[in-house]
Amino acid sequence: MEMNQYLEVFIEESKEHLQACNEQLLELEKQPDNIAIVNEIFRSAHTLKGMSATMGYEDMASLTHQMENVLDGIRNSKINVTPSILDVVFQAVDYLEEMIFSIADGGDGKKDVADVVLLLKKIENGDEVESNQKNGSLPNSEAPNISMYDDFELTVLQQSQEQGFQGYEIAISLKEDCLLKAARVFMIFEVLEQVGEVIKSNPSVDLLEDEKFEHEFSITVVSKEDATDLQKRIMKVSEVEKAEVQLLNLEALKGNHQETVNSEVATTSELEREQQVLAIKETTSTVQSTTKHSNTNNKTIRVNIERLDILMNLFEELVIDRGRLEQISKELNHSELQETVERMTRISGDLQNIILNMRMVPVETVFNRFPRMVRQLAKDLHKKINLQIIGAETELDRTVIDEIGDPLVHLLRNALDHGVETPDIRLKNGKSEEGTVILKAFHSGNHVFIEIEDDGAGINRERVLQKAIKNGIVSPQNAGNLSDSQVFDFIFSSGFSTAEKISDVSGRGVGLDVVKNTIESLGGSITITSTEGRGSTFSIQLPLTLSIISVMLVEIQAEKYAIPLSSIIETAIVKKEDIMHAHNQKVIDFRGKVVPLVYLKDTFDVPVQKPEDEYSSVVIVKKGENTAGLVVDSFIGQQEVVLKSLGNYLSSVFAISGATILGDGQVALIVDCNALIK
Repeated sequence: MEMNQYLEVFIEESKEHLQACNEQLLELEKQPDNIAIVNEIFRSAHTLKGMSATMGYEDMASLTHQMENVLDGIRNSKINVTPSILDVVFQAVDYLEEMIFSIADGGDGKKDVADVVLLLKKIENGDEVESNQKNGSLPNSEAPNISMYDDFELTVLQQSQEQGFQGYEIAISLKEDCLLKAARVFMIFEVLEQVGEVIKSNPSVDLLEDEKFEHEFSITVVSKEDATDLQKRIMKVSEVEKAEVQLLNLEALKGNHQETVNSEVATTSELEREQQVLAIKETTSTVQSTTKHSNTNNKTIRVNIERLDILMNLFEELVIDRGRLEQISKELNHSELQETVERMTRISGDLQNIILNMRMVPVETVFNRFPRMVRQLAKDLHKKINLQIIGAETELDRTVIDEIGDPLVHLLRNALDHGVETPDIRLKNGKSEEGTVILKAFHSGNHVFIEIEDDGAGINRERVLQKAIKNGIVSPQNAGNLSDSQVFDFIFSSGFSTAEKISDVSGRGVGLDVVKNTIESLGGSITITSTEGRGSTFSIQLPLTLSIISVMLVEIQAEKYAIPLSSIIETAIVKKEDIMHAHNQKVIDFRGKVVPLVYLKDTFDVPVQKPEDEYSSVVIVKKGENTAGLVVDSFIGQQEVVLKSLGNYLSSVFAISGATILGDGQVALIVDCNALIK
């Protein structure tokens, strides 16, 4: 039976069940005697087992079957829930997630799960297991080995041996501070392929390329070289800490394979298999169209994001043509044409809102992965953390959602490592031993705010200032005049760290500069408030959408530029005699505040074609607490425009974030105000 038509549904359903497993396991950790939670996890595992067996993913079926046995033991009161047991079940869920991501990336979904299956069997038999998890690795685990081979791989090894080749299993460890892990893996593969053929790797090649592994991986290779020569070749690659080469015993592997085939795995009868296929078919038909007999109002349909992207691109072209029609109707001054264009503008505006709403995704799709991550980090750091998530239903454009995950991971890791103190220090300072980290999202105007707040030690202003002076970021003379906000901003500088001890969680001076750059590339900003001894709050401001934005069109000599309305405070007309000088910079007094001026004609090197007026048109823009006045020749007016990328060749143009096509066919460059404010 052809299964490819159900693959997309299988992947989406599996991800949802695994997310449910993660959430329910975290609840079970808080309420170990709650059998209702165990039943929920069991149901998700049972559904996963049936679906994966039906689709032919036997490694997944085998692992979920063993996990199901442990959960069955818990719900029948044969096994007591302990942190050690939960660690193993969490690891099983991690393995299942890796397999699903492998399938989603076009892989075969195979993975060596022998280590976690062995631990699950021990738990099922009532044996004790030790909990030594570190960064998601299993207790006492060495470099991952491959050990399990399918029929095809065994045939390749057999035929290679008949032609004079030897099979080797190589366990490789990279240095812990290796930054470009994927590049090192590529170099190792290249070295091995010069003298043999790579048969298999663990993790899979896809996961290795995406750096979804710690520092250890295994490769099976066939070669006529001996083990010592292979080891020497690998050790010549920089950043490799060790390489252990083991000759494969083909007869033993065949025996193990036969045992696995004959052992009790999560196989299903033909009748059960047909039932599972029918279930998947039913799910497919449900998501493709809503049933006639449904009496619920929550009728939904899954739509591929690529289709929404195509729809958005077509609508963007419509917005450009709408602008052109509006301009033509003004020039012709034809009443019927103006009426029609106004009606079209209203309808296209409604259509725009619908399309933008279709692309909106709740931030919970990103937030959902954090409770599990915080649990593991808290254990690694020997801290007690209570993570509170507020406003997970807040919606953001899918494009922004895809980019915001990594910055939030950095900020949460920073809050746990640098912010929240260890239980003994918290008790000593009169706090509860459990620290609180709040992850909050909410709408405000045309923006979404995401805040990470902790009740930890806060930021030591003096230490940050001294480090900034030492790094040459600020002079000792200017240091005393800086506000708290300006001082805290230094921690976003590249390579800046006040950590006294480098850990594998944070403190290497990388991360926060990447966070700031990513957020600003999305048209957002990040600010910090902190009180020493009481905690810190990192506040991220993001636009609701990135593709269609409201701008103020301005003219500079014969050229037109667009300034995003989200950055503008207001506009002003300033007399030349009101412009003053301070610190070699032209400034104005704007409502009692000194605001520096930026002349865009000089910044963008605009050719001068007409003399200057005695009045200057100024756009007052903001970035956090800082403001600046952008001097232009004249204001054209407000307009909604489509933000177009400048492409790879012009990606580094200073203070320009993109371009747009105006109604008359001219191209206007969109000003990046963040780059102009210092």
